[in-house]
Amino acid sequence: MIYVDDSGHPQSGTAVYGWIEFSPDHWAGVLKAWLDTRKMLWREFGVPVVRELHTTDYVNGRGRIAKRVPDRHVHDGQEHWKDFGREVATVCLDTLRSIEGLTVGAVWRTGAAADLGRTRQEAYAALVTRFEAELTDTNSLAIVFMDGDGSDTSYRSTHRGLSLASRNVVEDAVHLESRTSQLVQMADLVAWSANAFVDHYPKNEFARDWYTTHLSERDRHRVPQMI
Repeated sequence: MIYVDDSGHPQSGTAVYGWIEFSPDHWAGVLKAWLDTRKMLWREFGVPVVRELHTTDYVNGRGRIAKRVPDRHVHDGQEHWKDFGREVATVCLDTLRSIEGLTVGAVWRTGAAADLGRTRQEAYAALVTRFEAELTDTNSLAIVFMDGDGSDTSYRSTHRGLSLASRNVVEDAVHLESRTSQLVQMADLVAWSANAFVDHYPKNEFARDWYTTHLSERDRHRVPQMI
């Protein structure tokens, strides 16, 4: 089971995909470990379990994931939402690092900024090809879950372009909206952290080492791969 989300920096033409993966028998354990963290965030910080954790919003202080920030993030009467969001993100990253049976990964490709759509499509096609090769080596099958509503037909076309007789990624990508899927939100955090690693956008410099610090030991390649 592979849950994928995309990230990137449109101005630089960079497209990034990050994912979490695990065997079906680990599904309940993976989800329980994440939900335990979400419940802790509710108890300690007042972040509702059902609140979507969309990384690009809350780590930059734009998303109000709680009614107020902890006192330690209030200085001279000013609430520092960025600091709070980044604390939440590192708590979640530590959870990803510790979940039994979970692996993560990320890939990226850069093209002309004006051709970002094509770059994103080509990167996804190359990623699915890589999944196919890895699954063939282990004689395994997988199903891919993608963030979104399915309106982008390029994902469907990529899957249907695989040889039916030999493919290991079964079915089209199953689309789940991030706001309703805890597992897609986990993939979102991986993708965002990978983007901060590969694209040195000054405003995200604070998170440049998040991937290597928190996720490398769960990634067989250790760092995001150019694809």
